[in-house]
Amino acid sequence: MNFKRSILIRVRVVFILIALGSALIPYKIAKLQMAEGDVWREKAETINFQYREVPATRGNIYASDGSLLATSLPFYRVALDPTIAKSDQYKAGIDSLAKLLSSYYKDKSAASYKRMINDARLDNKRYLILNRKQIGYQGMQEMSTWPIFRQGRLGGGVIFEKVEKRYRPFNSLASRTVGFLNEDEYGAGIEYSFNNYLQGQDGKALFQRLAGGSWKPVFDAEDVKPENGFDVVTTLDVNIQDVAETALRRQLTDRDAEFGAVIVMEVKTGQIKAITNLQRNTSGNGYGENYNYAIGDQGNTEPGSTFKLLSMLALLEENKVTLEETVETGNGAHKFYNQVMRDAKNGGFGTLTIREAFEKSSNVGISKLVDEHFGSSPSKFMAYIDKVGLREPFGFQLIGEGKPFYKKPGNKDWYGTSLPWISIGYESKLNPLHTLALYNAVANGGKMMKPYIVKSISKGNTIEQLYEPEVVRKQIASEKNIKLLQELLEGVVARGTARNIANADYKIAGKTGTAQKLVNGKYTRNYYTSFAGYFPADHPKYSMVVVIDSPKGFAAYGGDVSAPVFKEIADKIYALDIELNPGNQKGILRAESDEKQLPFVKAGKAEELQGIFQKLGLKSTAANPEEWVKTVSNATGVEMNVNDTDKSLVPDVSGLPLRDALFILENKGMKVNYSGKGRVKGQSISPGTQLTPNATINLVLG
Repeated sequence: MNFKRSILIRVRVVFILIALGSALIPYKIAKLQMAEGDVWREKAETINFQYREVPATRGNIYASDGSLLATSLPFYRVALDPTIAKSDQYKAGIDSLAKLLSSYYKDKSAASYKRMINDARLDNKRYLILNRKQIGYQGMQEMSTWPIFRQGRLGGGVIFEKVEKRYRPFNSLASRTVGFLNEDEYGAGIEYSFNNYLQGQDGKALFQRLAGGSWKPVFDAEDVKPENGFDVVTTLDVNIQDVAETALRRQLTDRDAEFGAVIVMEVKTGQIKAITNLQRNTSGNGYGENYNYAIGDQGNTEPGSTFKLLSMLALLEENKVTLEETVETGNGAHKFYNQVMRDAKNGGFGTLTIREAFEKSSNVGISKLVDEHFGSSPSKFMAYIDKVGLREPFGFQLIGEGKPFYKKPGNKDWYGTSLPWISIGYESKLNPLHTLALYNAVANGGKMMKPYIVKSISKGNTIEQLYEPEVVRKQIASEKNIKLLQELLEGVVARGTARNIANADYKIAGKTGTAQKLVNGKYTRNYYTSFAGYFPADHPKYSMVVVIDSPKGFAAYGGDVSAPVFKEIADKIYALDIELNPGNQKGILRAESDEKQLPFVKAGKAEELQGIFQKLGLKSTAANPEEWVKTVSNATGVEMNVNDTDKSLVPDVSGLPLRDALFILENKGMKVNYSGKGRVKGQSISPGTQLTPNATINLVLG
């Protein structure tokens, strides 16, 4: 009996507990909805709705003439909220939309697209990525006219998610200088160094979390629009940059070298007009821009004989020598303590004037002079490194500038042989930028300019930051000695180690450099070759340094390897620069005087040209507005002649701006390549030639 009662009591207790629990459920529900509802609803919103960053449009990077070096192009990922469109619009447009999507993407059938969208609509799915392939702006504009899509985001549910990609119109040109920025905001070049300006300020927008982890943007009054980045305008000249890269790559390939660098600078301002770095690809096939040897730490190396310019500056400034004095170089070998200094010429040069010692780049001659006059006070010689501004980095605008290295007299690594070897460019380290700055200062009458590569930061017509020429040293040597140094550099090209690059049209001044490479503490038969100088020597406008590492083959010296690259680049710059080439300038002035009434409009669409001439108050003959014409001036005004565009013949596009030339030629089915800038001045297929389908035509602009 007690046992039954015990069971009954337990059952009743369990029943009472269940009843109480059941009674608590409505209470808890009511409490959650009424008392705690706001708290939990807010928490749900924070999980399903978030304000997320909307990236700003990155600023552009320009060359000095306005040519675009890097820009951000908009691409779009296409998604759809299939529940938005009204039933009648959806039924009327879904078949056509599916066919258009299939035709555009070419990845699945129209039936597959229709089934995918229908299923999503039936499942009340609010966000459907139609295709992960991104489309361009023109594609987005085209899709905006399609059924359902044409109703827009609110009426048809189409979502064009903007994704920006960095684009370089000149492809790999100056790629290492323009640089990059990765997802971790680490990079190189201008993209990295000026990221604070280029990146802009990201905005914020409300997004809703959907099934599968996708986020759908939701319009909200509190959205913060992104503030686009600033544009960076560089000092680079795309034509000079192209010339420099082409010449350097050719020589690296011919000589099977490891790497090379070229910097071209404007003498009076310090503006960098071209900077190129090419290194053998890891595959061993060709050369790419992998590291900035021109300015970086890895570019810091023993400069070799280009450093002899500083040795001569110190000797002249101390009034130790005159250029006509002689120095005995003997058989080309001279012992300093336990080390033997040697000249490149077997058997030596014998007795030389100091001028000849520099022109022939005699190691023995220069090191003997420096040791004789500074051996008892090497600190006095080393002080000239500070005087000319080669001790510290310039604070160049690109991150990663290397710091020069020099031994210090009195330190434990300073030996009796240190001064002679430093005097000819060993036991010290310089990057090409520092070497160039020294030579540029001599070209500039002794005034050393700070090299710079960015001249302004702007947005629209508003300039945020302006960079102007900056003087590092007002005078690195007396005017008299600067002129003597200029004579020495001209002599190197006229009679010395770089006489192979002497030019009849203009003078080049500069110095060759060849340094044996130090590997595992020993000097090898591999060389670091260089040439630094400026042109035209009598009125310098550009300075340049060329370095090439480990060239192969016979005569792998600076005069044989780097100097020819200097000349090739200088020749092309001279030909392009009207200021330097008075012959071309006279021709242009003569052409302008012959047509003094005609503005610089040689050809184009008749309707557009007539509008220009009317603005200028010039009379022009009537023409069919749809015709392409060429213009000539006459006594009373401007005459427009029809530019024949027979469909079966190659047209004459000379004088046209590139935009119009591309329009005409591509409409004829021709493929167009072009070089230069300005209007068309030459075409590879003569006008009037029978047109061949898909023919390629090369245009030269100028």
